[in-house]
Amino acid sequence: MHLLRLALASLANRRATALLTVFAIAVSVCLLLAVERVRTEARASFASTLSGTDLIVGARSGPVNLLLYSVFRIGNATNNIRWESFRHFAEHPRVKWAIPLSLGDSHRGYRVLGTTVAYFEHYRYGRRQPLELREGRAFATDPFEVVLGAEVAEALHYKLGDELVLAHGVARISLTRHEDKPFRVVGILGRTGTPVDRTLHIGLTGMEALHIDWRGGVPARGGARIDAEQARRMDLQPKAITAFLLGLDSRIATFAMQREINDYLGEPLLAILPGVALQELWSLMGTAEQALFVVSLCVVLTGLIGMLTAILASLNERRREMAILRSLGARPWHIAGLLVLEAFALALAGVLLGLALLYLGILLAQGPLQAAYGLYLPFAAPSTYEWLLLGAILAASLPLGAIPAWRAYRQSLADGLSIRL
Repeated sequence: MHLLRLALASLANRRATALLTVFAIAVSVCLLLAVERVRTEARASFASTLSGTDLIVGARSGPVNLLLYSVFRIGNATNNIRWESFRHFAEHPRVKWAIPLSLGDSHRGYRVLGTTVAYFEHYRYGRRQPLELREGRAFATDPFEVVLGAEVAEALHYKLGDELVLAHGVARISLTRHEDKPFRVVGILGRTGTPVDRTLHIGLTGMEALHIDWRGGVPARGGARIDAEQARRMDLQPKAITAFLLGLDSRIATFAMQREINDYLGEPLLAILPGVALQELWSLMGTAEQALFVVSLCVVLTGLIGMLTAILASLNERRREMAILRSLGARPWHIAGLLVLEAFALALAGVLLGLALLYLGILLAQGPLQAAYGLYLPFAAPSTYEWLLLGAILAASLPLGAIPAWRAYRQSLADGLSIRL
């Protein structure tokens, strides 16, 4: 205890250097814990992009590709699915609900999704949270109604009743626009922090109406063109869709249903389990995730090395202090212990201040992060893993403090009392 009081008094005597060292360690600790929190919560948020869905079905390709275009609206399908195939499985005795998905068009860089009202009734994200309309309603009988994701509405400044024109393809700038078939905004979804926010939702009949006069991937011209009013009076039953989501009446039936879909003779289909595919996709990003963590550890190590540098730099200034302590009866190991305790005290103060900075940052950024990115950072006590990281930082301060302690231990009493010219 005498050594501890002496170490604290010595640090107080050099308070400016000590405070800068503590702040450097605190910032590095805060960064390490913040990266760990964001990494953990981002993984949880990523895994909960889609929940409550038992199977995703699309044309036969790869699980990750199917997941990317059907859930994350990234990339394109290798092929479409016939409407008859969708109806076959939607009416299956074990299927509780089915959501058809049709992709292919866009609006100013945002993807357009054709679906049915079942999407708003059964689609779940997060912890089985349903989609909620912030304004307006879902699309109904009129094929030219659109429901916007929250990010689309905010970024493009749309409100209820506005008209917009969709474009063919998924490029941000498209030369082929459906100018003759404008859509009216009838609803705006609440923010979810998922790709739903970046999607324009229209009915399958609206998707069919957009391309009803297309032949061979080329729009009709002149008198062959069909305008919106004509399209409304036509049969808009879709002939093909991109993918569909299935909810089963029992989780036990999932694997049997998956095998039945994969063996379907009508056309080559692929059924995947969303959770498994999400984990596979996340594993592809594991290298970047680990790299970010390693960078944070390097920042912490830099802070600790800064502490070591500060103590070593002060040794020459404290030669007389050490000599006086020796002359008063302190043994060499007392001096060494004093420096190790100083290093530990600096690291402990840095860890505590780092925790305070972390929780202050969470308090300030929690709302904006959840609103903008759907990433929720809980205001919770450190996890077991985080306590282990903090313990490792404190443990690392001991061998680092032993380096200047060894140098001080080897100094003689006369070394501090002699005058160096």
